[in-house]
Order: sequence, then C-alpha cells, then structure tokens
Amino acid sequence: MRALRWTTGVALALTFGVIVLGAWVRATASGLSCPDWPTCYGHWVPLPGDIPADAGYSYFQVMLEWVHRLLVGVALGPLILLIGWLAWRVRDQSPRMPLHAGALILLLLVQAGLGGLTVLDQNSPWSVALHLSTALLLFSVLWLIFARATGTAMGASGAVRTLSVLLWLLVLGAMASAAMTTKSGAALACSTWPLCDGALIPDLSDPGVRLNFSHRLLAAGVGIGALALHLACRSQPALKRLSTLVLALAVTEIGFGALVVLWQVPIATAIAHQAMGVLTFGAISLLMWRAGAPVSDAETLHVRRLSRA
Repeated sequence: MRALRWTTGVALALTFGVIVLGAWVRATASGLSCPDWPTCYGHWVPLPGDIPADAGYSYFQVMLEWVHRLLVGVALGPLILLIGWLAWRVRDQSPRMPLHAGALILLLLVQAGLGGLTVLDQNSPWSVALHLSTALLLFSVLWLIFARATGTAMGASGAVRTLSVLLWLLVLGAMASAAMTTKSGAALACSTWPLCDGALIPDLSDPGVRLNFSHRLLAAGVGIGALALHLACRSQPALKRLSTLVLALAVTEIGFGALVVLWQVPIATAIAHQAMGVLTFGAISLLMWRAGAPVSDAETLHVRRLSRA
C-alpha cells in the first residue's frame, strides 16, 4: 500500500503540473502551435528547422505545446498504468481499489482522445473546456485513490457530504466556464470588477458578457460554498483544517480572478489563477472523498497498518 500511496502522490504532482502547463499554453495562444496530432509538424521531436516560416508561432510556443503532450504520453500515462497494477495487487486488502484505478485508466484514454480532438477541432472553446474538465476528473480520482491508500475515509455528517459534493461541482463548473470564457475571447467582456461594466446584472444580450458573467456567478458560488462548508466542518476536527485550506484557496483564486480583469489579463496572473483553481479543486476533492461513506472498520484498520509499514 505504501508503494501505491507514493506513486499516486507523484502522479498528483505531475497532473497538477500538466494542467498548469496547459494553462500556460492557452494563455500564450500556443494551443495550435502543433497543428497535427499526435506528431508535431509530422515529427515526434520537432526541431527549429521543422517549423515552417509562415507557421505564425515561435519555437518557444511549439515547445510549450510539445512538452505538454510529452509529459502526458511519456510520464503521466505510464505512471497511471503503474497505479493500476499496484491497485490490483492490493485488491485483497482494498477490494474497491482496482475499480478506482480502472476509472482512472479510462479517464486517461478519454483525455488522450480529447487532446487530439482539441487540436483537430482548432481549439474550439467547447473542446478546450471538455479537455480541461476531463483532466480535472482524472485529478480528482487520483485524490480518491490517495485517500483510500492512506486509510482516511470517514463518515462525515450528511450536511458536510452534501456541501462537499456541491462545492466540487461548482469548482468544476467554474474551471470549465473559465476555459470557455478565455477561448471565446470574453475574458474582458466584463471590463470591471466586482461589477460587470458597473452593473450588478449587465446586459446579457452579448454572448461574451453572458459567458463572463456566468463564470463570475459560479466563482461567487464557490466562495459562498467554501465558507458554508468550513462552517459545517467546525464540529468535525478531522476535516476542519482541510476545510480551512479549501476556503483559503477559494478566496485566493477569486482574488487572482479579480487581478486578471483589473490588470487586463497578464499571462502570469492568468496562469496563477488557473493554478489556484486546480489546487482548490484538488483540496475539495480530497475533502469530499474523506467525508464520503467510510469503508468497513476492518478494511480501514488494515489499510492504516499497511500505510505505516
């Protein structure tokens, strides 16, 4: 179980890096710098001379997209397959672990296919949002495996379980809507913050304003939900610290979102905004899985003993 726990921890760190690198690709408009898939300009390793002079992208942009693909195919993919094998090995101690790992491998395959679809569909807003959402689901399932490998499942109150699931959905929706807003060129459709062009409820006849305003509503829901969850966890010491972290990350993410507007979408701030969003999603995922229905007492005790071994 220790090997599974450590391998999953490495996969979590790598997945976070891959998603943030994807934000960097998007923020620098490099998503189509490799116009074909799975190769890049027909090469597995594109060199400066392989990039046409009229490509419209710098070699740095090409390398951003290429490294993003490389990390998924050469590092994260094999690591997830290793997690699947380790999960199968501990099936006697944790019968549901192979099911979690199976879902993880399925998400990896779907994510790889969506990566190709995103390129072939010219980075359309919906394909980019779907690609990011699947990556976040994969990230969440990794947290599920990590939580179960460390024996941290516990039965929280019904209110905490419900709030954690709702907040998980809100963060996922906010992240997907952010990708849609950015790829649609609507990041500054609401040019002021916290009001949208000075209005509490703007004119929603403009599609860009609708996208931007919808994202803001979801972000506000994340902030309110994080506060409600924190208050609900005050009587549950095992989850109180984690709920505090979720609230702090959510507030920080909203703050970066404000800076993106106030500073006119600087690249570094846009990347930091998504990075905080991914961290928030990871923290709420861990809390949700910990708050879920507990495994049997015998299984929990056995997993904890193996984790210390």
